[in-house]
Amino acid sequence: MASKNDLARTLCSTIVLMIVQWTTMVSCQTVSPECPSMCGNVSIRYPFGVGDGCFLSSEFSITCNTTHFDPPRPFLSTSTVTEVKNISLDGELWVDMPFGSYCPENATSNSTELNVTLSAFSFSSTRNKFTAIGCSTLALITNQNENINNNGTISSSGCFSTCNSIDSVIEGSCDGIGCCQTVIPKKLSSYIIAVTDVNSTAVESFSKCSYAFIVEEKSLNFSKADLANMQNRTAVPAVVDWAIWNETCDAAKRNPSSYACKAANSTCYDPENISGYRCNCSDGFQGNPYLPDGCEDIDECKVPENNPCSKDCRNILGSYRCSCPVGFHGDGRRDGEGCSMKQSFLISIIVGVGVGFVVMLFTSGFLYFGGKKRKLMRLKEKYFELNGGLLLQQQLHQRDGSTNTMRIFTAEELEKATDSYAENRIVGQGGYGTVYKGTLPDNTVIAIKKSKVMDQNQIEQFINEVIVLSQINHRNVVKLLGCCLETEVPLLVYKFISNGTLFHHIHDKGNDTKMPWETRLRIAAETAGVLSYLHSAASVPIIHRDIKSTNILLDEDCVAKVSDFGASRLVPLDQAEMSTMVQGTLGYLDPEYLHTSTLTEKSDVYSFGVVLVELMTGRKALSFDKPEEERCLAMYFVSSLKEDRLLQIIEESIARNDGDEEQVKEVAVLAKRCLRIKGEDRPTMKEVAMELEGIRVMANHPWVAIELDTQETQNLLGEATDSVAYSNITATYDSMTTHVMPPLAGGR
Repeated sequence: MASKNDLARTLCSTIVLMIVQWTTMVSCQTVSPECPSMCGNVSIRYPFGVGDGCFLSSEFSITCNTTHFDPPRPFLSTSTVTEVKNISLDGELWVDMPFGSYCPENATSNSTELNVTLSAFSFSSTRNKFTAIGCSTLALITNQNENINNNGTISSSGCFSTCNSIDSVIEGSCDGIGCCQTVIPKKLSSYIIAVTDVNSTAVESFSKCSYAFIVEEKSLNFSKADLANMQNRTAVPAVVDWAIWNETCDAAKRNPSSYACKAANSTCYDPENISGYRCNCSDGFQGNPYLPDGCEDIDECKVPENNPCSKDCRNILGSYRCSCPVGFHGDGRRDGEGCSMKQSFLISIIVGVGVGFVVMLFTSGFLYFGGKKRKLMRLKEKYFELNGGLLLQQQLHQRDGSTNTMRIFTAEELEKATDSYAENRIVGQGGYGTVYKGTLPDNTVIAIKKSKVMDQNQIEQFINEVIVLSQINHRNVVKLLGCCLETEVPLLVYKFISNGTLFHHIHDKGNDTKMPWETRLRIAAETAGVLSYLHSAASVPIIHRDIKSTNILLDEDCVAKVSDFGASRLVPLDQAEMSTMVQGTLGYLDPEYLHTSTLTEKSDVYSFGVVLVELMTGRKALSFDKPEEERCLAMYFVSSLKEDRLLQIIEESIARNDGDEEQVKEVAVLAKRCLRIKGEDRPTMKEVAMELEGIRVMANHPWVAIELDTQETQNLLGEATDSVAYSNITATYDSMTTHVMPPLAGGR
């Protein structure tokens, strides 16, 4: 048996070992006091740090540049061009970022690009804006985070800034005159900025260069002087969001050794705008939650604004205590615990409560049933109003009830038809919402367009599409069956078109069967017929405003069905044109409409001309993976005609068929006319539709004598083309974001 002395020695050894192990564990979690707390004028706060052992992980490493700057300046070690101006423990970094610029007199090409990458963090989508400055400036930002989508397209946005004279520029305003802005994508950490000058000659006396950059919105106060003085700046301020690693708060708690919230009185939370988690000191504490002893108690009693105590205040850990209020005695906290009512005060309270209860008993019976009914009615009215029901009623009344054949679906019907909007029911996503495939109880297959969360502009787009489609009765337009206003977001119900989009059939590399020229020509004629009907035969003329190959659906017989009228506009009979905010899609947008903001029927003619060129060449309207001179299809097609290279750019399957050569040349002449810069020089859609039908008739019945203007065909390859006065980078005006969306797999 061991002696008492042996047991005592064993116990002492165990205690000493535990103390050593605890001391070692604490020291591992403590930042060395030798770590620099400042770099120049910037405070370096953990988890960020300068030097080995002074930061949480490599993403938080700071390089203090003492060689080139006095005082020294801090930079992110993972991005040597990103200078840190301030570090906030709330998850934000204030940084200085370079900007893209283009000066025609010094340029070797017609645009410049700026490539920026943050390895672990992302730019704040709520604090920053994409901004362009210049009097003839076109800027585009491409999200490199998304890389290449499944269908080979890249998500981009941009804006266009213009001004005719220095006097037209408004100080402090960035609404498109000398300065334009648009939002940036969420979780953006890598991007490319492309900036160019559309027409510098007219403004070079007061705006020689164009600039584009991401900047903190509040720090930019645009002035006329910026048009000339931006070139004297080296960087602009921006805000970067940061978080701890790429895991959720709950997942981090399960691994205490790597859990970053080291302070005893700290909590973690998942931010909305970036992956990872952040730490906070608990209520009643303040400091740095990433350090073991970083969260210190707040003495609320020292600052009267921090407590409601009317008399004595006593600070306790994480909270405080007050003296009891009038009518109470004792010692209680702010919630009154520990305070007892005085006798007279208690009697007064009981009498008052009794009288109030009797009054409430008599009135509650009258209010209950009526209130329950009113609550249900208010909820229905709320959704109806939020989804534009009042605006829809007003529009339908103005249109003399022409939509009486539309069906009003219930929310339950559409939810059952789509298996509660299951992901495998998604057949496409567009600029204004998501499209689901559904089946009604009578086996009718439908396409349901579910709009995004509504703001006022999206409500108008939804109502506009209902009204526009209600005016259209044409076999080559997708049929609107009805709508639903009972849900949080409005729903449109269409007849389902089963064979995908024209974009899919032309450009999808996985599509083994190439569409023959005869089918392409018929689809072009059907589409032209729809636009001719909209412009000339509809009860009120309609401008589609977003004609592109992804908005032309094909049924099982490859019959064209024009869709997506969310951007369309009804034109009063006494107006030939109207001024609107520029809206459209990259590569298809009418350059005259872009410059003047004046919408006419000829804007649809230009977009249709781009679709014609797509059908002939098999190329996309805008291709960033091609050489610079080939990126914009419309410009490349016109220049190819001028250089006698038509047969070299048409699709190989068409070029191999010699019988189609003359037809292709005639269609090329027509496409060239549609793509003229001035709208007044373009043909009407009625003329385009008649010419396409004439070309088809002559092909099917060559013995029929049809007079065609062959002189233009003969001079096709030698005739000088219209000069193109805009860059091969196309964007929308007034900071309007345009997405190049993936083609729909089917449906609308």
